Amino acid sequence: MSQKTNFFKKAQAVARQIPFGRVTSYGAIAHYLGAAKSARTVGWAMKASHLDGTVPAHRVVNSKGILTGKHHFEGTNLMQQLLENEGVIIENFQIVNFQEIFWDPTIELRKDS
Repeated sequence: MSQKTNFFKKAQAVARQIPFGRVTSYGAIAHYLGAAKSARTVGWAMKASHLDGTVPAHRVVNSKGILTGKHHFEGTNLMQQLLENEGVIIENFQIVNFQEIFWDPTIELRKDS
């Protein structure tokens, strides 16, 4: 397994743990995986996860709560619709209550250990 494939699988495994109605950022996942400068690679891993169907990639946004990955979802506003179905409030493609619903894997997954 290549390093890229392994990193993708690890990023996708973290994303699978994001609770319903919560979001995290590409950078937070990268930081949790010990690769703080690999936020863009996490984005690629989320894009690749669309083939899988088990990764809630719609819950991963940029560090300001902007739906930067929305173009990688089918339909006009599928990413936004999926988040709104979970109660997330979005205006102009940005999560309004981002800080309140932010899920930090470095903190949250440490609790589970």
